[in-house]
Amino acid sequence: MVGILIVAHATLGESLIQCATHVLGSCPPQLRQLGVSVGEDPQQLLLSALRLLREVDSGDGVLVLTDVYGATPSNIACRMLVPGRVEGVAGVNLPMLVRAITYRREPLEVVMTKALSGGVEGVLNMPPVSLENAASGN
Repeated sequence: MVGILIVAHATLGESLIQCATHVLGSCPPQLRQLGVSVGEDPQQLLLSALRLLREVDSGDGVLVLTDVYGATPSNIACRMLVPGRVEGVAGVNLPMLVRAITYRREPLEVVMTKALSGGVEGVLNMPPVSLENAASGN
């Protein structure tokens, strides 16, 4: 099973895991997060991230999800990537995480592709169901 590590600002990763646990009904195994706070030493964060990476890696690879490409969390994640072994995706959101969890018994490349599609397809302009809705009070 592909391991998943979220490296994100503050408590975003923890919140995403809590939400995924709610959606899926239980906390998925081999899923960890590292929250990055202002002023933390990037080298120490990298060491913590590598420790978590080892915890979630069962031999099938690890998908590292991060929030904003180019920011400290993604810079840490990029230093851990090994093509075909540890892959990374930036822009993590709940649809992306749920999709990655759902397909994690597939090969790492498939999990990465499904995570990307979940993230993209999970962002859309919601159409109104009808003119009568809770927002209008009708």
